[in-house]
Amino acid sequence: MSATRFENIVFDMGNVLMTFDGPAFSRCFTDTPRDAELLYRALFGRAEWALLDAGAIDHETMRRIAEAHLPERLHPNLHACLEGWPERSEPLGEVCDLVVRLKRQGYGLYLLSNASTRIDLQLAGCPVYPLMDGRIVSGYERIMKPDPAIYRLLCARYGLEPASCLFVDDNADNCAGARVAGMAAFHFTGDAHALERAIFG
Repeated sequence: MSATRFENIVFDMGNVLMTFDGPAFSRCFTDTPRDAELLYRALFGRAEWALLDAGAIDHETMRRIAEAHLPERLHPNLHACLEGWPERSEPLGEVCDLVVRLKRQGYGLYLLSNASTRIDLQLAGCPVYPLMDGRIVSGYERIMKPDPAIYRLLCARYGLEPASCLFVDDNADNCAGARVAGMAAFHFTGDAHALERAIFG
Protein backbone atom coordinates (compact mmCIF):
# COMPACT_ATOMS: atom_id res chain seq x y z
CA MET A 1 0.00 0.00 0.00
CA SER A 2 1.10 3.55 -0.70
CA ALA A 3 2.29 5.37 2.40
CA THR A 4 -0.70 7.61 3.08
CA ARG A 5 -2.70 8.20 6.20
CA PHE A 6 -5.73 6.44 4.67
CA GLU A 7 -6.25 2.70 4.67
CA ASN A 8 -9.84 2.74 3.42
CA ILE A 9 -11.65 4.79 0.80
CA VAL A 10 -15.42 5.06 1.14
CA PHE A 11 -17.30 6.04 -2.01
CA ASP A 12 -20.71 7.52 -2.57
CA MET A 13 -22.33 6.09 -5.69
CA GLY A 14 -24.38 8.77 -7.47
CA ASN A 15 -22.15 11.19 -9.40
CA VAL A 16 -19.03 9.64 -7.88
CA LEU A 17 -18.97 6.09 -9.24
CA MET A 18 -22.09 6.26 -11.43
CA THR A 19 -24.03 9.11 -12.99
CA PHE A 20 -27.28 10.17 -11.39
CA ASP A 21 -29.07 12.80 -13.47
CA GLY A 22 -32.82 12.94 -12.97
CA PRO A 23 -33.47 15.44 -15.77
CA ALA A 24 -31.44 13.36 -18.23
CA PHE A 25 -33.18 10.14 -17.17
CA SER A 26 -36.54 11.86 -17.62
CA ARG A 27 -35.61 12.93 -21.15
CA CYS A 28 -34.83 9.31 -22.02
CA PHE A 29 -38.43 8.29 -21.38
CA THR A 30 -40.33 11.24 -22.91
CA ASP A 31 -40.64 12.85 -26.32
CA THR A 32 -40.60 16.58 -25.58
CA PRO A 33 -38.70 18.88 -23.23
CA ARG A 34 -41.98 19.87 -21.54
CA ASP A 35 -42.94 16.26 -20.84
CA ALA A 36 -39.43 15.55 -19.55
CA GLU A 37 -39.76 18.45 -17.13
CA LEU A 38 -43.16 17.23 -15.95
CA LEU A 39 -41.82 13.73 -15.38
CA TYR A 40 -38.76 15.00 -13.54
CA ARG A 41 -40.80 17.18 -11.21
CA ALA A 42 -43.22 14.36 -10.44
CA LEU A 43 -40.53 11.76 -9.73
CA PHE A 44 -36.89 12.62 -9.12
CA GLY A 45 -37.61 16.21 -8.19
CA ARG A 46 -40.08 15.50 -5.42
CA ALA A 47 -39.19 15.47 -1.74
CA GLU A 48 -40.64 11.97 -1.52
CA TRP A 49 -37.72 10.65 -3.57
CA ALA A 50 -35.59 11.09 -0.45
CA LEU A 51 -38.16 9.07 1.51
CA LEU A 52 -37.68 6.25 -0.99
CA ASP A 53 -33.92 6.36 -0.41
CA ALA A 54 -34.55 6.42 3.33
CA GLY A 55 -36.64 3.25 3.19
CA ALA A 56 -39.65 5.16 4.53
CA ILE A 57 -41.78 4.44 1.45
CA ASP A 58 -41.64 1.73 -1.21
CA HIS A 59 -41.52 2.02 -4.99
CA GLU A 60 -45.24 1.37 -5.34
CA THR A 61 -45.96 4.35 -3.10
CA MET A 62 -43.49 6.48 -5.04
CA ARG A 63 -45.23 5.49 -8.27
CA ARG A 64 -48.63 6.50 -6.92
CA ILE A 65 -47.30 9.83 -5.66
CA ALA A 66 -45.74 10.58 -9.03
CA GLU A 67 -48.89 9.56 -10.89
CA ALA A 68 -50.90 12.03 -8.82
CA HIS A 69 -48.68 14.83 -10.13
CA LEU A 70 -48.65 13.82 -13.80
CA PRO A 71 -51.18 13.91 -16.63
CA GLU A 72 -52.55 10.42 -17.18
CA ARG A 73 -51.08 10.35 -20.68
CA LEU A 74 -47.60 10.32 -19.08
CA HIS A 75 -48.25 7.45 -16.70
CA PRO A 76 -46.76 4.87 -19.12
CA ASN A 77 -43.65 7.06 -19.42
CA LEU A 78 -43.43 7.20 -15.64
CA HIS A 79 -43.69 3.43 -15.32
CA ALA A 80 -41.01 2.92 -17.95
CA CYS A 81 -38.74 5.44 -16.23
CA LEU A 82 -39.15 3.85 -12.82
CA GLU A 83 -38.15 0.49 -14.23
CA GLY A 84 -35.53 1.61 -16.71
CA TRP A 85 -33.60 4.58 -15.33
CA PRO A 86 -30.94 2.47 -13.54
CA GLU A 87 -29.83 1.13 -16.92
CA ARG A 88 -29.23 4.73 -18.07
CA SER A 89 -26.78 5.36 -15.23
CA GLU A 90 -23.21 5.25 -16.54
CA PRO A 91 -19.85 4.70 -14.83
CA LEU A 92 -17.59 7.69 -14.22
CA GLY A 93 -14.60 6.27 -16.04
CA GLU A 94 -11.74 8.19 -14.42
CA VAL A 95 -12.97 7.45 -10.91
CA CYS A 96 -13.51 3.80 -11.76
CA ASP A 97 -9.96 3.60 -13.12
CA LEU A 98 -8.73 5.08 -9.84
CA VAL A 99 -10.72 2.50 -7.87
CA VAL A 100 -8.98 -0.29 -9.79
CA ARG A 101 -5.58 1.17 -8.93
CA LEU A 102 -6.54 1.55 -5.27
CA LYS A 103 -7.61 -2.08 -5.10
CA ARG A 104 -4.30 -3.21 -6.58
CA GLN A 105 -2.45 -1.20 -3.96
CA GLY A 106 -4.29 -2.84 -1.10
CA TYR A 107 -6.75 -0.17 0.01
CA GLY A 108 -10.03 -1.16 1.60
CA LEU A 109 -12.88 -0.01 -0.64
CA TYR A 110 -16.42 0.60 0.55
CA LEU A 111 -19.69 1.95 -0.80
CA LEU A 112 -21.88 4.24 1.31
CA SER A 113 -24.94 5.41 -0.59
CA ASN A 114 -28.25 7.11 -0.05
CA ALA A 115 -30.21 4.84 -2.36
CA SER A 116 -33.29 2.67 -2.44
CA THR A 117 -33.46 -1.10 -2.10
CA ARG A 118 -33.26 -1.36 -5.90
CA ILE A 119 -29.65 -0.18 -5.85
CA ASP A 120 -28.41 -3.41 -7.38
CA LEU A 121 -30.16 -2.56 -10.66
CA GLN A 122 -27.91 0.47 -10.93
CA LEU A 123 -24.81 -1.25 -9.60
CA ALA A 124 -25.16 -3.94 -12.27
CA GLY A 125 -23.62 -1.39 -14.62
CA CYS A 126 -20.83 -0.37 -12.26
CA PRO A 127 -17.62 -2.14 -13.31
CA VAL A 128 -15.86 -1.59 -9.98
CA TYR A 129 -18.66 -2.62 -7.65
CA PRO A 130 -17.27 -6.19 -7.41
CA LEU A 131 -14.06 -4.66 -5.99
CA MET A 132 -15.86 -3.24 -2.95
CA ASP A 133 -15.17 -4.84 0.41
CA GLY A 134 -18.52 -3.86 1.83
CA ARG A 135 -21.44 -1.49 1.54
CA ILE A 136 -24.05 0.42 3.48
CA VAL A 137 -27.25 1.49 1.68
CA SER A 138 -29.67 3.89 3.32
CA GLY A 139 -32.79 2.19 1.99
CA TYR A 140 -31.92 -1.00 3.85
CA GLU A 141 -30.59 0.61 7.02
CA ARG A 142 -33.19 3.41 7.24
CA ILE A 143 -30.48 5.89 8.13
CA MET A 144 -29.33 8.50 5.64
CA LYS A 145 -26.29 10.64 5.09
CA PRO A 146 -25.41 13.13 6.52
CA ASP A 147 -26.50 11.52 9.82
CA PRO A 148 -23.19 10.58 11.50
CA ALA A 149 -24.82 7.31 12.57
CA ILE A 150 -24.63 5.85 9.07
CA TYR A 151 -20.87 6.40 8.83
CA ARG A 152 -20.41 4.89 12.28
CA LEU A 153 -22.53 1.92 11.19
CA LEU A 154 -20.19 1.32 8.25
CA CYS A 155 -17.18 1.37 10.54
CA ALA A 156 -18.79 -0.89 13.15
CA ARG A 157 -19.99 -3.43 10.60
CA TYR A 158 -16.63 -3.77 8.87
CA GLY A 159 -14.27 -3.13 11.78
CA LEU A 160 -12.87 0.14 10.45
CA GLU A 161 -11.30 2.96 12.39
CA PRO A 162 -12.96 6.19 11.25
CA ALA A 163 -9.63 8.02 11.17
CA SER A 164 -8.33 5.47 8.65
CA CYS A 165 -11.09 6.33 6.16
CA LEU A 166 -11.44 8.93 3.44
CA PHE A 167 -15.06 9.46 2.46
CA VAL A 168 -15.83 10.72 -1.07
CA ASP A 169 -19.15 12.35 -1.92
CA ASP A 170 -20.49 14.95 -4.33
CA ASN A 171 -22.64 16.48 -1.57
CA ALA A 172 -20.82 18.82 0.83
CA ASP A 173 -23.32 18.18 3.63
CA ASN A 174 -22.62 14.45 3.42
CA CYS A 175 -18.91 15.20 3.69
CA ALA A 176 -19.59 17.25 6.82
CA GLY A 177 -21.47 14.31 8.35
CA ALA A 178 -18.51 12.03 7.73
CA ARG A 179 -16.19 14.46 9.48
CA VAL A 180 -18.47 14.53 12.51
CA ALA A 181 -18.18 10.73 12.58
CA GLY A 182 -14.37 10.99 12.61
CA MET A 183 -13.57 10.38 8.97
CA ALA A 184 -11.67 12.57 6.56
CA ALA A 185 -13.82 13.64 3.63
CA PHE A 186 -13.36 14.83 0.06
CA HIS A 187 -16.06 16.83 -1.71
CA PHE A 188 -16.00 15.44 -5.24
CA THR A 189 -16.94 17.92 -7.96
CA GLY A 190 -15.97 15.86 -10.98
CA ASP A 191 -12.17 16.16 -10.84
CA ALA A 192 -10.76 12.65 -10.51
CA HIS A 193 -7.20 13.98 -10.48
CA ALA A 194 -7.97 16.15 -7.45
CA LEU A 195 -9.39 13.09 -5.72
CA GLU A 196 -6.24 11.13 -6.52
CA ARG A 197 -4.12 13.91 -5.03
CA ALA A 198 -6.26 13.91 -1.90
CA ILE A 199 -5.65 10.20 -1.44
CA PHE A 200 -1.96 10.02 -2.25
CA GLY A 201 -0.93 13.50 -1.14
